[in-house]
Amino acid sequence: MPFHFTNTYARLPERFYARINPTPVADPRRLAANLELAEHLCLLPEELMASETLAILSGNQLPKGAEPIATAYAGHQFGQPVPQLGDGRAILLGEVLAKDGLGYELQLKGSGPTPY
Repeated sequence: MPFHFTNTYARLPERFYARINPTPVADPRRLAANLELAEHLCLLPEELMASETLAILSGNQLPKGAEPIATAYAGHQFGQPVPQLGDGRAILLGEVLAKDGLGYELQLKGSGPTPY
């Protein structure tokens, strides 16, 4: 798997995130594939369509270099300041370095419960 991860969020103090692995799923299936995005993320079409990639994108396998975390943040909810919210719906595997030299977050949505 040619993803080249950076993990800047995982270098922050631990109060900003919780380390957590995705929940594996039974019998994952690919419903769609964005070949243009895959190319931008330096992933060849045959790599995108590989069973290993399906296992990674379904949360059944962690790619090399990933540091899965759920992130916390503060904000307003129902008109009130809340000192700790969090992403209870996603697990961040890391940031993938793309062709343009920028890092793009690779997150798994709906990949299991988080502390948030």
